[in-house]
Amino acid sequence: MDPVYSVPVAAVKINGARHRYLALVGSDLARQVGEHMRKFLPGKTCAIVTDTNVGPLFASRAKRSLNSAGFKPIIITIPAGEKSKTLKQAGAICEQMIAAGLDRQSFVIGLGGGVVGDISGFVAAIYHRGIPHVQIPTTLLAMVDSSIGGKTGVNHQEGKNLVGAFYQPRLVLIDVAVLQSLPRREFIAGLAEVIKYGVIEDPALFKLLEEKIGKLTSLDRALLTEVITRSCAIKAKVVEQDERENDYRAVLNFGHTVGHALEAATHYQKYLHGEAVGIGMAQAATISAQQGFCDQRSLERIRKLIKKAGLPLEIPREVSMQDLIQGMEVDKKSAGGKIKFVICTGIGKTRFHLLSPGEILTALGA
Repeated sequence: MDPVYSVPVAAVKINGARHRYLALVGSDLARQVGEHMRKFLPGKTCAIVTDTNVGPLFASRAKRSLNSAGFKPIIITIPAGEKSKTLKQAGAICEQMIAAGLDRQSFVIGLGGGVVGDISGFVAAIYHRGIPHVQIPTTLLAMVDSSIGGKTGVNHQEGKNLVGAFYQPRLVLIDVAVLQSLPRREFIAGLAEVIKYGVIEDPALFKLLEEKIGKLTSLDRALLTEVITRSCAIKAKVVEQDERENDYRAVLNFGHTVGHALEAATHYQKYLHGEAVGIGMAQAATISAQQGFCDQRSLERIRKLIKKAGLPLEIPREVSMQDLIQGMEVDKKSAGGKIKFVICTGIGKTRFHLLSPGEILTALGA
């Protein structure tokens, strides 16, 4: 049996418009799924939605814990990857839940990364017009980003996440121990979102990362718990102010304007999302300095931390700048043909600024 590490459980409170919920962060919480569900959910039947990568590692453990706590779970496994985020797959999940007799008192657990969290949340939002959803994220990216905030959905051939709902979970259970099984490249990619929180909101978090990024990448569980908890608290703060992404929540897009465009320009084949965001943050900081908003010292610190984390900084030469601009216009187009950028004005400070394509090209040295 694997050792149980004694790492205190931290709790982040998220105040949604319809209900409040907790994100619990600690080590070996996957062994205690049933115990925590019993505290927060009255229903007995539930579906564990997972994928072909995560399911073999953790689904049986979660099911045993739920059975021990008196629940009656079923496991629904979908193919791993973005290709599963479809209406057809969501419908297939619903069909299995109906066949298993799940009703309005049942709940859905999303056990996996962002794809599983998104589609399981969407299914929870539409099944019997809405049943409780629990997020158990298994990637760093999902832990600090997609599991908090209630954005659910599936993709359409015309674009990502075109069909979905804002549907807050009832509980988020974050077990830092599962990160031991995450491929290192994916863990490093997830660090981009953590660095982002330091840049946009928390200078102390940014400094902590500067000092202890090596210990973090060594998967120190106490440090992981602290960093993930602080990241979730920042995400919660932003979501509470703008739950339905009307305006302020766009601050979370720091680095994503260039990052999303770079992903599209490389046909989603070259970079993981966090890697593209790492480049996007480095370029956004450069643009911020070029526009006179960010001081040189802050720019250097941001770029140095991104590099120290093991993330890329530069746009590859083979990527067309015109393709990038076109991707930015599609992703974040604003009035008058200008692109809405999240600009860094120092570590922990941001503002929105409209830039023309020409200004962006000049700032990037194109």
